[in-house]
Amino acid sequence: MPEDWLVVALRFGLYVALTVPFGVAFFGIHAMQPDDRNSTLARRYVCVVGFATALGIVLSLASMVVMAKAMAGVDTYAELTAHVFDMILTATPVGLSWTVRVVALFAVLAAIALLRTHPALRFGALSILGAIALATLAWTGHGAMSDGALGALHLASDIAHLLAAGAWVGALFAFVVLSIHARGPSPATATHAALLGRTADGFARVGTVIVVTLVVTGPLNYGLIVGPTVDGLLTTAYGRLLVAKLALFAGMLALAAANRYRLSPRLALALQNGDHAAAVTTLRRSLTTETSLALAVLALVSWLGVLSPPGA
Repeated sequence: MPEDWLVVALRFGLYVALTVPFGVAFFGIHAMQPDDRNSTLARRYVCVVGFATALGIVLSLASMVVMAKAMAGVDTYAELTAHVFDMILTATPVGLSWTVRVVALFAVLAAIALLRTHPALRFGALSILGAIALATLAWTGHGAMSDGALGALHLASDIAHLLAAGAWVGALFAFVVLSIHARGPSPATATHAALLGRTADGFARVGTVIVVTLVVTGPLNYGLIVGPTVDGLLTTAYGRLLVAKLALFAGMLALAAANRYRLSPRLALALQNGDHAAAVTTLRRSLTTETSLALAVLALVSWLGVLSPPGA
């Protein structure tokens, strides 16, 4: 059981660490204007991406060691040999995907260092490389359980689900950071408040695509894992965690709708009146709550990945 919790913790850490580089960079492309990408805030976003990427590399190395111990069937980590790692990395799909992930993460760090004078290109590169790294997680869960055409469909659906979730979670992190910088009555915070309102509006259409993707791929993934049945949803640990995940997702949808249709327009009106502090505070609290729900969803997904689905 302690080993299982270590796996869950590593999975959760990887989900967070890999959604941030892709999602924050994706936000920079689709929500920020060209001038915004060369701002102090944009540079802070890049720092966040760099930190998350470095964390992703460390957690990937740790997860490989834990996975090698489980696959080798040894009692202690000291019993692991180079042959075990060589076999996993060269002869298994999960090992190959791990290699792709680590290479992509190091490429993210290289892009951060080498593309400083090209902010638009840098955000684009970070988004693409982050997407590649995040997509590799599809091979670490139930998405890799099928073979043939069905397996390809399952992986494609799982990757689409991961990228949509990553875009949402990363955007939430970006919005929270921006809302923190928009606090107070100073001219600098007023500028950030205006940017908060503009990016919230600019990301709205992309947000709709994200939600539609999650709503389509979620049930598809469930059907590919469990089959066309709801048996076991309330009688198994897997089913109960899935129901809890859906409840949290519904809460995120409700908050996202409130942010888009009520709180963002209220902020726009407050900016016109020159008194944005209260509107920013309300929106920041809502965004923070939504981010907390998103982290809870990632925690449940991390747990679900180590459980057997009903009927398995």
